[in-house]
Amino acid sequence: MARESKKTSRSGFQWRLWLGLAILAGVCVSTGMAALRVRRFAANSAQFTLSRYQKGALQIDGLRYASRARVLHVFSGDFGHSIFSVPLDERRRRLLAIDWIEEASVSRIWPDRLAIRIRERRPVAFVYFRDGLLLIDAGGVLLDPPPQAQFNFPMLSGVREDDDEGVREEHVRAMLRLEDDMGYQAKDISEVNTDDLDNLRIVAKVDNRAIELIMGDGNFGRRYQNFLGHYQEIKKQSPDVKTFDLRLDDRITAKD
Repeated sequence: MARESKKTSRSGFQWRLWLGLAILAGVCVSTGMAALRVRRFAANSAQFTLSRYQKGALQIDGLRYASRARVLHVFSGDFGHSIFSVPLDERRRRLLAIDWIEEASVSRIWPDRLAIRIRERRPVAFVYFRDGLLLIDAGGVLLDPPPQAQFNFPMLSGVREDDDEGVREEHVRAMLRLEDDMGYQAKDISEVNTDDLDNLRIVAKVDNRAIELIMGDGNFGRRYQNFLGHYQEIKKQSPDVKTFDLRLDDRITAKD
């Protein structure tokens, strides 16, 4: 009798197990079918369609200098389709390929709009190549000057057309370090030459004259202030000299 009771208990357990598995499978199937119906509804319902004729269908924030036409082109194929069919990561990747855009995000807004948030690159200097004048940001990225925009940046020389982005960034960092050390006096600088990263040169406007100063690799603010303090005397002694070596903190050397 004990053996028969044990067999009955085991068969009852197996029956309940298979019943549970069948119920679980049914729940999974029904959930999957429901999810599929929801997905089809979201993809095909007109209320979720991104319309090029609806004002504000694309909400673009942070756009100032980047080409609006290029940003709109990224989403040109999405009009007439559900916002839920838009591959957000892919659209973000394409936005980041636009030169002025440093960071971007794309999100859906219920029921039929997309929000694009952009952070643009911040130029810090001009560079000049054979093809013309460009801007450069702190990361060494080259930027086309936007039409009708005005920037008050110095010219950065020492950067070459065939330099890669990492090399350009190194030159920009050297320029920014010099400007930071000079503080408010950096407003006088019209050009920074980083051809030799251990011996920076600047062109500064002093007493309405363009003066080239050899600054070395540090103490830029102190050396420039010392030069300004002695400039009137220097001007009397060397009225025609326009290049001075400030690399030694205790002296100023006129360069013929």
